[in-house]
Amino acid sequence: MSSTAAPAAAPTDSPGREPRRVEVGSGPETIRVLKAELVNGLLPDTYVSEGALVHMEEISGGQISPAADEDSPLPIAASPLTPATFAGLLAEHTYTYRWRARKDGNGGIETFEEEFTPSRENLASVLAGKTWPGVPPLRGVIGAPVLRRDGTLLQQPGYDPATGLYLASKVDLPPVPDQPTTQQVAEAREFLLTRFLRDFPWSSPADKANYVALLATPILRHYTRSLTPFALIDATMPASGKSILTAGPGMLYGQRVMPWAYTEEELRKSITAVFAQQVGVVIWDNLAEGTVIDSANLALLVTAGVWSDRQLGSSRNVAAVNDRLWMATGNNLQVGGDMASRTVRVHLDPNMPRPEQRDQSKFGIPHLDQWITIPANQMTVLSHLLVLVLDWTRNGAPRANTVSMRQFTPWAQALGGFLAHHGIGGFLTNAADVRAIDEDETRWRAFLSCWHSLHSGQQMTAADLRRSGEPDHFAGNEVDRWDGQFITTHTGKLPNALALGRLLTGQVGRWRGDYVIRAGKNDRGDRAVYWVEHHTG
Repeated sequence: MSSTAAPAAAPTDSPGREPRRVEVGSGPETIRVLKAELVNGLLPDTYVSEGALVHMEEISGGQISPAADEDSPLPIAASPLTPATFAGLLAEHTYTYRWRARKDGNGGIETFEEEFTPSRENLASVLAGKTWPGVPPLRGVIGAPVLRRDGTLLQQPGYDPATGLYLASKVDLPPVPDQPTTQQVAEAREFLLTRFLRDFPWSSPADKANYVALLATPILRHYTRSLTPFALIDATMPASGKSILTAGPGMLYGQRVMPWAYTEEELRKSITAVFAQQVGVVIWDNLAEGTVIDSANLALLVTAGVWSDRQLGSSRNVAAVNDRLWMATGNNLQVGGDMASRTVRVHLDPNMPRPEQRDQSKFGIPHLDQWITIPANQMTVLSHLLVLVLDWTRNGAPRANTVSMRQFTPWAQALGGFLAHHGIGGFLTNAADVRAIDEDETRWRAFLSCWHSLHSGQQMTAADLRRSGEPDHFAGNEVDRWDGQFITTHTGKLPNALALGRLLTGQVGRWRGDYVIRAGKNDRGDRAVYWVEHHTG
């Protein structure tokens, strides 16, 4: 004799609704059933990213109002689905069961349902696949509204099928109208320019314009489909407001604040590690005064749409879309190598000994460093910024076609057009100032100027030039005709003739100010010779 027992009470997925029932059986059957159920939407807020399933979940225990120079992560994270998290989600959102048999009181057999957690091995086998047809793709997590590629504003929290982006709002923002009124535009411009940004000690109008462009960059990144340059925010003095400026985009889009890594290896590792975190802005804060930002890894990062590197603690390579705004702050910073042409500078100069003692009562927004950490105030900044962006797109999103910036020209033309539309002048006109703080450019220009002064257009081998770099001796005194301007290696030492030849060859034809190195062969044709040309006008 056999009978069927009543099923056990199932958990409730949500008030008023029974959870999805999932019947499993043997190991192979369990794998097939769960795989099919996942493809058919078994779990809420589950997506596929680079072939792996991820689940969106809220993060508990975060700071409500972190300081401007502290981490401010997004409130929701995309967590990879592991066997352990998969088991927990099955228990939370489904009633997963199998049929069991047992003897009844009459000597017969009865079958009954038993709620069941599949084995770790079975769950791992389900998740091992890379193909998930029907599961929505997750292309990124954002902390505030962005423009879609069609110019519409993604502002509804949650998953957006049109873009594959998930909006995990940092602040609760009322809907922004697609077509702001003239009054709304005027109010937004007045707030941002004459209140929020009024009291920063901008060194020039370019610094203010560049900052507004950086503030709007996360909103426009997907719309412009462009690379974004590195952002350098520095000042002549501490307490000038650098961290408040980075907190502008950082508080809105989620920020990670990191110490600067002074070796290429450590910098590479920190870049790779931060891609595992859902933040829109990465800030290297408070670099040592006079630091030279000259990194091959950083130069590669800002010109790459995808960052690829070996996963930390693993031999597996990972690739991540470079969708961040990268910034650094410090006092009197310099750039070197290729970073000068890849950097947008915002420079502050309070021109006083103690900027922190400025009278806050006279500011448009007193104690702005504390004000910006309050979510309601962040909402105010964001809503006004979005109004300006939507007014620009409503008017055809005009570009500044005369602006160029190497790999970043699409970004520069879009943001230049946005600023021009709102009458904000000076964008990127401090490019010469960036070149002026280019430590690499300064060293080479001084070297070539001194070389030309000492030897005019004389053709010299690297060995001849190196010998001329040795000090002269007069009456027991040592005299350096180069006045310390002879080019050195990265360790600060004079190069030998072979190393100098390599350095010179790498600079042939590259203009340094009004000077340029030329190269050829000597009369016998067996040695390379070099000389400097000087052109003015």
